[in-house]
Amino acid sequence: MVNAGDYETLDLSHLHPSAHPVARLSVDERVQQIRADRWIGYPKAVEAVARLETLLGWPKKQRMPNLLLVGPTNNGKSMIIERFCRDHQPITEPDREHIPVVSVQMPSEPSPLRFYTAILAALGAPMRPRPRVIELEQLALSLLREVGARMLIIDELHNVLAGRNDVRREFLNLLRFLGNELRIPLVGVGTREAYLAVRSDDQLENRFEPFVLPLWEVNDATRSLLASFAAAFPLHQPSVIDTDDMARYLLARSEGTIGELARLLTAAAVAAVESGIEAIDHRTLTMADYTGPTERRRLFERELL
Repeated sequence: MVNAGDYETLDLSHLHPSAHPVARLSVDERVQQIRADRWIGYPKAVEAVARLETLLGWPKKQRMPNLLLVGPTNNGKSMIIERFCRDHQPITEPDREHIPVVSVQMPSEPSPLRFYTAILAALGAPMRPRPRVIELEQLALSLLREVGARMLIIDELHNVLAGRNDVRREFLNLLRFLGNELRIPLVGVGTREAYLAVRSDDQLENRFEPFVLPLWEVNDATRSLLASFAAAFPLHQPSVIDTDDMARYLLARSEGTIGELARLLTAAAVAAVESGIEAIDHRTLTMADYTGPTERRRLFERELL
């Protein structure tokens, strides 16, 4: 283990320059930094953000293009949306607030009332008790125009399938209505079920272009992703994890999603710092406080018996 006084002489050439100052912090400080959220700009995520940027700048017209960001649970969809929203935060002026990107989550039991309530909550609008849907609709449309909304993002769109057929149809009609009224791009985010929901309406299917985030496989993209993780964690020794063998091992344990992969690598990086090994390798991956999704479910179900 490197002593605090030797931190300035460390060879950190294996790390991204932004990680150099963090690598010279104490063990506890580095552990906190390792556990913090980080943006890893892998090509598919960068492409998704670029697609969102293009839509945001689209000139108003009668039929605006929309996007459907689709992928398995915990595979980076929310990370992409959060990154995009951070790049386009509200701007407060003396007489008004500009909110270019409004992001809401589809209620678990979707209905127009709950959806419009979610939009108004995202806009920070006060709510009257027991409002009528038509009142919420008009208020939401008015405020979206007033704040200059240029994009509406709807996360967890697959929850549309949770409603009855008549509720589902009503909500799909609502999406079409919003697009026509506001003339801004709509971005749906969800699992494969979100695509199935949109596909059930011919007009919506024609308006929403799917952008798929598939499960990760052993290929150049995954090796590049692993190299990016290795360069981002503030460890004092190189982590050689961008090989085919290591990629197969890591994807098998994390079951192919970037969220689980990040969780596993984060736990291994923490073990590397706390043990003094200072690299992610088979030893620290074995020491990592991590259990894969399937095993977590098995353990939980075993406790219920």
